[in-house]
Amino acid sequence: MHKRRLLLAAVLVAGLGAAVAGPASASASKPVSRTLAANTRFYVDPNSEAAQQAITDLVHHQLGAAAAMATLASWPEAAWFTKGTPSQVNSQVKTLVGKAALQGSVPVLVAYDIPLRDCSQYSAGGAQSDADYQAWIKAFAQGLGNRQAVVILEPDALANLPSDCSATSDPDGSITAGRIADINYAVGVLEAQPGTSVYLDAGHSQWHATGDMASRLIQAGVGQAQGFFLDVSNFQPTDQLDEYGTWISKCIWFATDGPSWAAGHTDYCASQYYSGSAPNDGLPGDAVSPTDPSTWHWTDAWFDQNVGTPPAAQLTHFVVDTSRNGQGAWTPPAGKYAGDPQTWCNPPGRGVGARPTANTGVPLVDAYLFVKTIGESDGQCNRSVPGGTIDPEYGIVDPAAGAWWPAQALTLAQNASPVLKFNPHLF
Repeated sequence: MHKRRLLLAAVLVAGLGAAVAGPASASASKPVSRTLAANTRFYVDPNSEAAQQAITDLVHHQLGAAAAMATLASWPEAAWFTKGTPSQVNSQVKTLVGKAALQGSVPVLVAYDIPLRDCSQYSAGGAQSDADYQAWIKAFAQGLGNRQAVVILEPDALANLPSDCSATSDPDGSITAGRIADINYAVGVLEAQPGTSVYLDAGHSQWHATGDMASRLIQAGVGQAQGFFLDVSNFQPTDQLDEYGTWISKCIWFATDGPSWAAGHTDYCASQYYSGSAPNDGLPGDAVSPTDPSTWHWTDAWFDQNVGTPPAAQLTHFVVDTSRNGQGAWTPPAGKYAGDPQTWCNPPGRGVGARPTANTGVPLVDAYLFVKTIGESDGQCNRSVPGGTIDPEYGIVDPAAGAWWPAQALTLAQNASPVLKFNPHLF
């Protein structure tokens, strides 16, 4: 470990640059707050994909790429747990939290093994049954012990329920009910660990309306968790996510602890699609534009008028994945694609966003984190070209979901906003 760190540092010290340049239910009482301290130091894996790539690039005398990857490797990223037996995941989690303890840091772990994961698409997989999943997540939780840790619980599990997969994917709702039960169970066993802060899936600001997402979170047990997470593996701008997450938090309070007339009614909440304030913005009715946040002040006005300022201790906190949102979301050229351009899947020209920190300056945002592994492919995108296997944006068949893609890692590092600099708190 010490030798690798010295080697990575040497790449930068050799004059290769300090910066990377380049082209509804009643709420239960909230558990004891496990909000992260502002000076929290997150775990940096000395054997990360970026660290290994830095060494590979250095060996091949690609000094600029080596510097970029060494810089990226100096920043903390989440560790993903996606498979294995209960015994295996228990051992893997124990190993990670042990390493973090020796480093004096807090690890971020992603539990990603829910049945029918990703609607059986690019990131298909997961446990074979609800019973198998509950055994797996219980072993995961036990592996944490009393160590401090952040757990990102099942990306897309709530924003992409089985009932969302297709018109025939869950005809009687039983699979979705099982999903909700699985997340509730997971929250229970994870929050039973004294140092664990658990966050549930809430998609991102260009997906579900505020009230819809708040409802799903309430059903899944967010009242017993530390909070929820936004933008995992996506690209929405941080300021929009902060605002959307704050609306969700206020909507949860409004429907559970707010005025009696609002009890159970997350559907009353304004959103990024509907303001409830009849704005004079040229759009039909009370519509606001989800892609034009300059219209969102109408939604803010609805929350000001109907929710006010709830007690801070009763509001749900959240974290934001900023691993790839530095350049915001991708907008394909008009008319280029007849079908779905798959803007979420390996979009070109993106960059790393705000650095991981628990000192966010936003009252309800516990941390900005690198959750998605920067440089791992989203899948083999074809931009919905009939019969196509090549990604027209790159002229190649993209690596499979989760595979390391050195060229994409380099682009994300070079396009970082703010500019990516070596982490001064690494050592």
